[in-house]
Amino acid sequence: MEGFGVHTSMWTMNWDRAGAERAVAAAVKYKVDFIEIPMLNPSTIDTAHTKALLEKHRLRAVCSLGLPERAWASVRPEAAIDHLALAIDKTADLGAEALSGVIYGGIGERTGVPPTQQEYDNIARALTAAAKHAKGRGLELGVEAVNRYENHLINTGRQAVEMIERVGADNIFVHLDTYHMNIEEKGVGNGILAARDHLKYIHLSESDRGTPGYGTCDWDEIYATLAAIGFKGGLAMESFINMPPELAYGLSVWRPVARDEEEVMGNGLPFLRNKAKQYGLI
Repeated sequence: MEGFGVHTSMWTMNWDRAGAERAVAAAVKYKVDFIEIPMLNPSTIDTAHTKALLEKHRLRAVCSLGLPERAWASVRPEAAIDHLALAIDKTADLGAEALSGVIYGGIGERTGVPPTQQEYDNIARALTAAAKHAKGRGLELGVEAVNRYENHLINTGRQAVEMIERVGADNIFVHLDTYHMNIEEKGVGNGILAARDHLKYIHLSESDRGTPGYGTCDWDEIYATLAAIGFKGGLAMESFINMPPELAYGLSVWRPVARDEEEVMGNGLPFLRNKAKQYGLI
């Protein structure tokens, strides 16, 4: 998962044949090392088609998801195990290297009260089974810490580490996101340091999810800390332009956060790449 990539939400959140072709063509145009494929509906993905596209353009991939409500691991661990097994198989079949994201719960999952031990026990059971299945398919799993407004279960790098160490599998890693860290961590650098032993993937997202470099994220702190820990994982720009209603609800994205794709890709992408080069990360 090394290198610089882009979450394909920039071009599509519906990974059908047309969406895949549009996203891959754009990723090739911008010369990224890998793409992150949203796996919102794993059963509908044409894995042979996607794999052929990736191989044709020598493009690597990571897949990501949040669990649907019917399969929230905190309350329905068996359903989560089944859903993750399908997603893992689809991820492997299309030739991606890992499945990451909110693999422990839903985007928009909140109970209104603090997490319970039973919720964490259920999540650990689901992730233990998922890690075993992923291991058999040669994949790694990423646990993404997200902010309190999107999920009440794992909000910080330290919490992600605690769950990973509880599961104890060697193919699970921490996935951080600068947008979420800007809300939850006591300094983004501290969050990176807390996760350093398990950190293999990070979303580079601005404070408003818009164009990187146009918000309040401290990019020098972010990149300097990554360089200080010798980070060798995947750096993925994540910005949102067009959200389907069900995801907009979970993310609470109610207004445009960037003018258009040209602004994000023309200004934000070079900004992040240049910072990565400045700090020796690519």
